[in-house]
Amino acid sequence: MEDYRAVLKEIGLKFRVERTKKMLSQEKFAEIANVHTNYIGKVERGEQNLTVKKIVALANSLEIPVKNVLNL
Repeated sequence: MEDYRAVLKEIGLKFRVERTKKMLSQEKFAEIANVHTNYIGKVERGEQNLTVKKIVALANSLEIPVKNVLNL
């Protein structure tokens, strides 16, 4: 059984990879996603517990399929 913290770190890493592929700063990603910059940092470090709704919203903000983030 996986620890949820490991899953959050993996999801956060995937968001970071997708964000950097689009050459976006955390600040710009936060602006597009309409969240605080600190929130993006916490997500990317795996410190923020995410709802499915927020995962979908962040993926949509990056214009990527959700499966790119959840394909663990």
